[in-house]
Amino acid sequence: MIDRRLQYVVSTARYGSFTAAAERVGVTQSAITKGVADLEQQLGYQIFNRTTRGVIVTEEGSNFVERATRLIEEGRELLRGAASGADPYAGALRIGICPPSLELLLIDPLMALVTRHPKMRLHIVGGNYDRIVQQLRTGLIDVAFGYDAAFSEQPDFKRHPVPAIQSTLFVRKGHPILECENVTLAEMAKYDLISPSGSSPYNAVWRSIYEESDVEVHERIHVIDCFPLITRMVRSSDVLGITSTHYTRTSIFKRDFEAVNVPNLFGAAPLCCATRLRWNPRPAIRAFMKACREYMPAAKDMPAD
Repeated sequence: MIDRRLQYVVSTARYGSFTAAAERVGVTQSAITKGVADLEQQLGYQIFNRTTRGVIVTEEGSNFVERATRLIEEGRELLRGAASGADPYAGALRIGICPPSLELLLIDPLMALVTRHPKMRLHIVGGNYDRIVQQLRTGLIDVAFGYDAAFSEQPDFKRHPVPAIQSTLFVRKGHPILECENVTLAEMAKYDLISPSGSSPYNAVWRSIYEESDVEVHERIHVIDCFPLITRMVRSSDVLGITSTHYTRTSIFKRDFEAVNVPNLFGAAPLCCATRLRWNPRPAIRAFMKACREYMPAAKDMPAD
């Protein structure tokens, strides 16, 4: 019912090359290449810039890809709904988390979600901010979960608020900084820092710590979104880490680490679920956001193990 070339374009945008798109769609690369080229000629502008490493969506092409994605998704939704007695929550719900260390906050909401809707299938990916934004924009994921401050920079997304998170610095037991009665910015600037994200709200924390002491920020920062690696590095060195305060209440944390009390360094960071602005979230997405609001209490209310 829908021009196959739209599927070719959407798949190429999602997977970054004609070869990868051909594998996903199940046709030859030449069919994808010719179909996209014919469509571009018909439109009168390029959807993709070709490079030796793949393709990049052009500015004009970005709007076309978004509209084509919406047409395909709405067609699938229409056919799903046409089936007698169809469960509107059945099928895949694709969630992107950035930074991935926030996944701990979603355990209770996701367990409640699949209990309520047993025919729902979760597809969850973690990644850095730029990757998750691109996947949301091209329809590779349905909803993104992360910091509201980061997604506020994207005018084509709608942000749905969920409970805020409180963060803190943490270090290994016996760290020299724990000997300080009052930990100052100058004292923190003596040590390297691991941040789970390179975007807001963490970049403001970097500047407050290092720029005050005229320390080059990028010489002292690790940006790592793998929490097991972060804890391993903090446990075995003097590097400073960042985590949520609810994690500091667990027995796992208390065995190896200490929180560093630095008043006013971190405010409560609002979180959100982000969706594409011109799309109406389908029932499964709305159910996910509802579960987040119900099962993500404020950090101060989260119980320890």
